[in-house]
Amino acid sequence: MRFVVCGENLIDLIPGESVSTIESRWSAFAGGGPMNTSVALAKLGADTHFLGRIGADAFGRQIEGHLGANGVQLDLAVRSEDPTALGIVSLDESGKASYNFHLRGTAGFSWQPGEFPQLDESDWLHFGSIGFVAGSGTGPLLDFVSHTSASVSYDLNIRPTVIPDRVEYFDLVNPLMEAVGRSGGIIKASDEDINWLVDDEDPISYAQAWAAEYGLSMFIVTLGPEGAVAVKADGRQIGVRGRKVELVDTVGAGDTFMAGFLAAYALDPTDVAAALDNGIAASALVCSRSGANPPTAEEVAAFRG
Repeated sequence: MRFVVCGENLIDLIPGESVSTIESRWSAFAGGGPMNTSVALAKLGADTHFLGRIGADAFGRQIEGHLGANGVQLDLAVRSEDPTALGIVSLDESGKASYNFHLRGTAGFSWQPGEFPQLDESDWLHFGSIGFVAGSGTGPLLDFVSHTSASVSYDLNIRPTVIPDRVEYFDLVNPLMEAVGRSGGIIKASDEDINWLVDDEDPISYAQAWAAEYGLSMFIVTLGPEGAVAVKADGRQIGVRGRKVELVDTVGAGDTFMAGFLAAYALDPTDVAAALDNGIAASALVCSRSGANPPTAEEVAAFRG
């Protein structure tokens, strides 16, 4: 199966030491949820193609080099003269990441009609994150995912700093969820994503309601260190517990989970629990490292035992 991962790429600036009152040092990591997922899928051995707009600046060259070095195919990527978007990362005392973004007029957020390939039923299209709700390219992106023949999965990956109004945010993700539902696809969100979006603390009930309302194959809710649950439209739940690691940071955790899940699910769609566990293991390993540095298939297999 060919995986086509569509969405933004950007540079995550992660803080380092403060040299003085006038100088601080930052590490520039190639990032963006869909880009992270494409790298993670490729490192897990999947045939992976990144469908994103890549800038022509130094950061864009870094991203292109990172994708290529990790085995991601760039035949579907669009080269742009626009600059690369930036995500400014803040880490709390436990290593949990929060983000502020500089997106206006950047490469990954300026899609144009006609920049999308024709996919067929043998392809799997995974998309999501902020590129589908922010910037000037949201209309062409929605049109693309609404009319594809590929199997589809969508990661909400909510970022309140981009759109702080819950109602506005839901109005943007709702047609995307409808598009996934029309093909009987899969949606993933973290418990924190859902809790913020609906201003409630019962994410599983919302996942179940949405799976039924939109006609999804399943709605996956990640629960941080507690694991993940896949909720079917008929109310069935498949849950897998989390795995313990020494936390460095959570950058790329959700993106890597989805890669681990999809890589296993494509091989055996009848064993959802095994696919969830593969995603949890991959995500746990990336949390033990700095930045979105996903594991290989061999590392995941050894970790799972």
